[in-house]
Amino acid sequence: MSGLLSDILEAHGGVKLWDQLTTATATIVSDGELFASKGLPQDLQPRRMTLSLHEERASVSPFGSPDQHTDFTPGRVAIMRSDGTVVAERLDPRKSFSGHVLDTPWDPLDRAYFNGYALWTYLTTPFFMIMDGMTVEEKEPWTESPTERWRHLRVTFPDGIASHSTVQDFYFGDDLLLRRHDYHVDIAGGFAAAQYVTDIEQADGIKFPTRRRAYLRRPDGSPDHDHVMVSIDLGDVHFS
Repeated sequence: MSGLLSDILEAHGGVKLWDQLTTATATIVSDGELFASKGLPQDLQPRRMTLSLHEERASVSPFGSPDQHTDFTPGRVAIMRSDGTVVAERLDPRKSFSGHVLDTPWDPLDRAYFNGYALWTYLTTPFFMIMDGMTVEEKEPWTESPTERWRHLRVTFPDGIASHSTVQDFYFGDDLLLRRHDYHVDIAGGFAAAQYVTDIEQADGIKFPTRRRAYLRRPDGSPDHDHVMVSIDLGDVHFS
């Protein structure tokens, strides 16, 4: 583990504490142009997210109706009723996105898959970077403004972890807390995104941003603020 990554992990709560935790829960409200382009415009109803910290598994409820929730892992996504009945499921769900472009319609299982891997990534950042198979390199800092220069880690994800793209970039401020997250959304035509994060809070010793805004990213790396592809607000977050 590099010295920078070690310091970043410590700034977010520390590996010793993280290793004692197993689960995160959060209330999420999401919106943005991406969902409308997929034919699934997002309502602003708060939903409850539950995820495992040391394996990629997540669930959100309600989903589709009050008694339904999702069950996501990289190899399977399902919509379930509260009594355990399977409403719909898809094995090896990543394959279903082959040939997709930005405006290819999604069905509810596609949406559930995206939600599962995206929120798992966000709520485990930066600690997932020390999981088996992750490759982390320090790259050139990003100059955000004349007074802000952010440290830069590039992460290459292993095949067994579902995420936006294999290679993603994370930027950290002087306090070593996350400021920005760049990636390509491979399951939606590979468009480039720059996600800015703000409103850092602490729950159960772990620090995390509660406001995320993902903009289209221009070729020069700057965000296009006219296009908010995804917005996510988090509340009532707990780690246990």
